Amino acid sequence: MRLFKLLLVLVVLAAAAVAFLFLVPYGPTTEQFVDIAPGTSTLAIGRQLQQAGLLRSGYELEALKVTRGGTLKAGEYRFDHPATPMEVYNRLRRGDVYTISLTIPEGFNIFDIAGAIQAAGLGSSASFLTAERQHTELISAWSPHAQSLEGFLFPDTYKFDRHTSQMQMLGAMVKRFAEVATRLRLAPADAERTVTMASLIEREVHVNAERPIVAGVFENRLREGMPLQTDPSVIYASLLNGTWTGVIHESELHSDSAYNTYTHPGLPPGPICNPGVASLQAALHPAQTDYMYFVANPDGSTKFAKQLDQHNANVAIYRQQTR
Repeated sequence: MRLFKLLLVLVVLAAAAVAFLFLVPYGPTTEQFVDIAPGTSTLAIGRQLQQAGLLRSGYELEALKVTRGGTLKAGEYRFDHPATPMEVYNRLRRGDVYTISLTIPEGFNIFDIAGAIQAAGLGSSASFLTAERQHTELISAWSPHAQSLEGFLFPDTYKFDRHTSQMQMLGAMVKRFAEVATRLRLAPADAERTVTMASLIEREVHVNAERPIVAGVFENRLREGMPLQTDPSVIYASLLNGTWTGVIHESELHSDSAYNTYTHPGLPPGPICNPGVASLQAALHPAQTDYMYFVANPDGSTKFAKQLDQHNANVAIYRQQTR
């Protein structure tokens, strides 16, 4: 009887110990990152988490794998609160890796995106710019002669982990563009012109309802053989040259860059930013209008004109209001 009682006590203690191990949360109260390499065994993962102070014992994951099954996925994980071994195991089995949100607003160009990527800790801006110029095969169906991916990196919020390569990020953005373009019924044969036009609209207009009208103005000027004379394209030329200072200089208005729409007729040779849905729709469906000119108002809206003298008057008013 005494031996039976002793065994019973030992069983109860063992059960209590197991319950303590598996049911009582354990781990950090502040942010902790653990990077699990591909091919790491379950036992090795357990030891890694134990050393990081996330598990009491490295054998807990091994026991859960035997009873629960599944495969633990590699990647970087973020832990910020005490958790039970089951919670940790389920996260690893789901592959609930740490990701960083990267938001690309409408109108960001490749330089803006490169800066956002570096600021988010997802890579250097220089390596991103190199990659987006090297991997133009990603848009060969849309723009077979493109010199960069400008215009085809769709504005959206993306989630990447710190192991995501520049190529994978670019691929995700191009894939999103393809999805939107397909929905808008943008024919690949028309993509270069449409995206270039949409990029000009994106940088010139802040009110969505006015985008088709500006598209109509651009189409009118192109039809009449008039230069588009759009400042954002001049700015882009300076960005490409590495000479942009934040202010357009007279010399830039006379530069020989093909992106200078003051000295070169027609559209620039490619997009100057990455347009959103509203600008793509405007480029696809420009308004039928008699307007030939437009200028921004200080409040962000646009003032249109049919005749040059009216446009000059609008420009004079704008300059007075912004002094």
